[in-house]
Amino acid sequence: MLKPKFLLDGMLGSLTRWLRISGFDAMYQRNAKDADLIKESIEDNRILLTRDRELVERARKMGVEAYFISGTTSVEKLVDLRKKLDLSYSPQISRCPRCNGVLREVEKARVSQRVPEASYIAFDDFWECKECGTIYWKGSHWKKLKNTLN
Repeated sequence: MLKPKFLLDGMLGSLTRWLRISGFDAMYQRNAKDADLIKESIEDNRILLTRDRELVERARKMGVEAYFISGTTSVEKLVDLRKKLDLSYSPQISRCPRCNGVLREVEKARVSQRVPEASYIAFDDFWECKECGTIYWKGSHWKKLKNTLN
């Protein structure tokens, strides 16, 4: 089964990052008009997530799968989404939390000048975003992410 793709409106920036960290394709539109969000959801076959109840109703009338997300913290929002869509979250090295680009594994030698020396020494596996070039590794934050998502 394919993972769902999401489109999040300007009220859900932090949730966007968490979805990407969990390996989901999650696009974020900070200043888009409602009509543009609905159009993009249709064209890209994305589930629309928002905190705007009226937008949810308009989108559903247009045939878009759309959900109102409740909760105040990112974790509460993730729990709400999990209940609505029966999703499982596990941190993955597959999507860039910054730009949603696909990550690819890179040779350690290629990142020696691009990561902190301590991280370069401590870790062997590194990933680079194909879009923005950001380098990632499974540092101390990784365990915290896993605990938060589980």
